[in-house]
Amino acid sequence: MAVPTQFAYRTLKGIGVVDAAPIYESLPGFERVTVVDASVGHVVTRLSAQNVYELAFSPKGTFIITWQRPSKDDNGDAVKNLKVWRVIEDTGSDDTADDEHNIVGKFVQKSQTGWNFQYTYDETYCARVVTNEVQFYESANLSTVWNKLRVEGVTDFAVSPGKNHSIATFIPERKGLPAAVKVFNVPNFDAPVSQKTFFKGDKVQLKWNDEGTSLIVLAQTEVDKSGKSYYGETTLYLLSANGGFDSRIDLDKEGPIHDVTWSPNSKEFGVVYGYMPAKTTIFNTRAEATHSFALGPRNTILFSPHGKFVLVAGFGNLAGQMDIYDLEKNYHKVCTIEASNASVCEWSPDGKHILTATTSPRLRVDNGVRIWHVGGGLMYNEDLQELYHVIWRPQSTTTHPLENPLHPMPTPHASALSYLGTVKTPSKPAGAYRPPGARGTLTPLAFKREDEGGAAYVSSGSFSFGNGANGFGKSRRREIPGADAVTEEAPPGATADGDESLSKAALKNKKKREAKKAKEIADKAAGLAPVADGSPAPSAPSPSRSPERRDRRGHERNRSRNINDTRPRSQQGRRGPSQRRNGPAAPASNLPTNGVSHVQPPAPINPIVDAPDLTVTSPGGGGTPQEKKVRALTKKLRAIDDLKMRRAGGEPLEGTQIKKMETEEGVRRDLESLGWTE
Repeated sequence: MAVPTQFAYRTLKGIGVVDAAPIYESLPGFERVTVVDASVGHVVTRLSAQNVYELAFSPKGTFIITWQRPSKDDNGDAVKNLKVWRVIEDTGSDDTADDEHNIVGKFVQKSQTGWNFQYTYDETYCARVVTNEVQFYESANLSTVWNKLRVEGVTDFAVSPGKNHSIATFIPERKGLPAAVKVFNVPNFDAPVSQKTFFKGDKVQLKWNDEGTSLIVLAQTEVDKSGKSYYGETTLYLLSANGGFDSRIDLDKEGPIHDVTWSPNSKEFGVVYGYMPAKTTIFNTRAEATHSFALGPRNTILFSPHGKFVLVAGFGNLAGQMDIYDLEKNYHKVCTIEASNASVCEWSPDGKHILTATTSPRLRVDNGVRIWHVGGGLMYNEDLQELYHVIWRPQSTTTHPLENPLHPMPTPHASALSYLGTVKTPSKPAGAYRPPGARGTLTPLAFKREDEGGAAYVSSGSFSFGNGANGFGKSRRREIPGADAVTEEAPPGATADGDESLSKAALKNKKKREAKKAKEIADKAAGLAPVADGSPAPSAPSPSRSPERRDRRGHERNRSRNINDTRPRSQQGRRGPSQRRNGPAAPASNLPTNGVSHVQPPAPINPIVDAPDLTVTSPGGGGTPQEKKVRALTKKLRAIDDLKMRRAGGEPLEGTQIKKMETEEGVRRDLESLGWTE
């Protein structure tokens, strides 16, 4: 009987291990906070670590590394929260629950990012990064540093998995210098054997192939200065471990890089890139494209452990479709699997099954595990409450030699049949909503994806939604066939071409000059230019008032006192009977000034409408100080009369209002002294 594959999971209520195909049964005797031999379920050892947040095994399973939250002891010193344990103790002790004799080393690790040790494939050495250097240890002795790689500004590194011990280090941009990735041979740290410098690299992902001969560098910036993306810019580079090749990988579709993965044969890798619908391409180790798949809403690519199949899927905010291709049959498409809401996707070690899971906290409902056959059928389903993590048990491909995975097709588990019985198949194909007016007509290209024959997405270089064939927002100007093109005017406040290079002060001065020039041209056109002898020209109507209001009123209200009006100031706001009956006085004839006669332009004839007889009573309306005082006292007297009427109506008054009423006699005396009578 073949060795079954296994997967482990962690939920809100416990941890479990399940034997996968073809048994699909939970492993008995599996306990929490213990190290268990998953093949038989026996407890190997128990760790005395408390509140462990991160845990990992070394490549061969000899060591287990735990990380706890940083804390301080009673003296205020940092507690060593990074511990390396030996899984199987050589002393033969039976009770290791309370002893820490199987701890190989302890360290202080404040950051959870990059907390783990990185081991060479044979577990001879392990390494961790500290300030400006990478420290190497012998795996069996972590008390002393075996060697140091001094690199100024190093923030990340990756140890190669191949037989040749190599290490890649990353130094981000600083002080105007470009970012750099340098590859060293262990333990020869005198000079790098391969390196690549580049800009636009705030952080990177370093991905070695399984043989450790080539390295992919996925560089990313925090901010896209071109304004085309919220998530920064991404670029891809390829380096060889021996320094024989390094190059930037040119991608023929604009947009971000969603995923990049090496094939197990270490001779090719796949990249998913570009605006949706994304493009998926296979490259060789010389960065040459060998095959491209059809465009589609995809953001994930995974090779099977034997390298026979490749999975191209779209998860996250995409529909969750998984396309399976057979690489040995000229990239023939095997099937498409619908795995909606999946947040985890992994190939099984036998290369015949695919595990998908919906986990928390991304989704707290419909959590569970599903196992699919590479032919497209559902083999196993288990619903779990608040599933946090699920992973296959690592097994070598030699343990599961690849046969024909498609024949014969295995029998699904009862849980899969039960789940499929509850899934409702749609009665008719579901499509995008179409308004009644658009039904029965062809879909415009602007509303089709690129893989459906629509126009390719082109970023406008701005975060706001703009016009375009595939943009949203304000619609474009309608065009009439055969008519002359209409030029769109720039919106108010928009800068003219070439103004981008001007400073704020220069731009402000330029606007002032243009406004002054425009005003002079308007004055000349209206015949209001200054006369030759320097005397001021008649003032034009205020441009701030609309022509309609000027025509309706017939003149601009002038609150200033007329120098030719000899009446008292309190009566200057009134119009005499002759003025109301006959209109404004006729303008004086052209009189000579300094012996020179000037011909003034005729005044525009506007319809005259009688204005109501208004008397300005506001404080700012003018008048002598005595008149102002009379107005203030009469206003106070009216307020007192109003209070008296309110009290007569039965309304209770406040103390301040009653005191105000008591001042009535004094107010009347002041008015009489000023000559005012009712």
